[in-house]
Amino acid sequence: MAERFPIGKLPAAELERLLSRYARTTDPRVLVGPGIGRDAAAIAFGSTALVAKTDPITFATDRIGWYAVHINANDLAVMGAIPRWFLATVLLPDDGTTVELVECIFAGLSEACDELGITLCGGHTEITYGLTRPILVGQMLGEAAVDRLVTTSGARVGDAILLTKGIAIEATALIAREKAEDLRGRFPDELLQRCRDYLTDPGLSVVREARIAVETGGVHAMHDPTEGGLATGLREIGAAAGVGVLCEDDQIPVLPESAALCAVYGLDPLGTIASGALVLTVVPEAAPAMISRLAADGIPATRIGTIMPAEFGFKIRRAGTISDLPVFQRDEIGKVFEEE
Repeated sequence: MAERFPIGKLPAAELERLLSRYARTTDPRVLVGPGIGRDAAAIAFGSTALVAKTDPITFATDRIGWYAVHINANDLAVMGAIPRWFLATVLLPDDGTTVELVECIFAGLSEACDELGITLCGGHTEITYGLTRPILVGQMLGEAAVDRLVTTSGARVGDAILLTKGIAIEATALIAREKAEDLRGRFPDELLQRCRDYLTDPGLSVVREARIAVETGGVHAMHDPTEGGLATGLREIGAAAGVGVLCEDDQIPVLPESAALCAVYGLDPLGTIASGALVLTVVPEAAPAMISRLAADGIPATRIGTIMPAEFGFKIRRAGTISDLPVFQRDEIGKVFEEE
């Protein structure tokens, strides 16, 4: 029987094999091409780089248009780019698509674009055979000065690893919104409302903190940990930069609502979809100033580890003991939806 992959991202080893075989980049204007842990592509237009990203929204149905804009914008922001133009491919189920559903999706696209100063400039919409839920594939374009591009491959040995806000923010909002009936009665209504509000508080967007980080200086790499959570995001940074990682478990912020919902479904927050957190590697002496600058803008940030030589590997220190950083072959959020 042919091997079947789990729900979520294609396993990194398989993707790396495919990219090395089929995605050779020969155009010298491609500054950043496809690769493990690379958030977006960058193409030179003189001293300006066009930065481009495509990413689908597949788990969420509630506010899917709003999600798509912010998730794609994050991947441009972590490269030091300003998101400017968005295109959306909206695929709708052949059973159950209503005027109200389509209106809601487009209203969400418009709302998020207005929030970030982005122009919705094109796309495609269709009713698609065989779908049971809407899928929205976003394409975000933006620009950055070539000499100010930030990439995951820039992480250097000795860098401090910082994390903003906390992990499993997106998972918390997603579970609370998509599993409302299942959760009703297990927790107070006030807690569940806070979880639903995680979309905006603490929020999925990392655009503002990425801009602050670039302006503050000392940043070598930034990354938006999404599917596979923080653990996968750290491994992606390591793979892109050819470095190792030492992560401090007791320094990783897990917000109480996130911990509560993850516990219900047996999810490890380290491997759970984590949009809303920004991972930065910065010059060690710049870390305190970076944390203070972000805090002044109401964005908590914590030092959670150190970039190590490649031969160190990917490790986590728990209660004084160093062990391998967990590997998640699929995002933990898949456990929530696997019986649907």
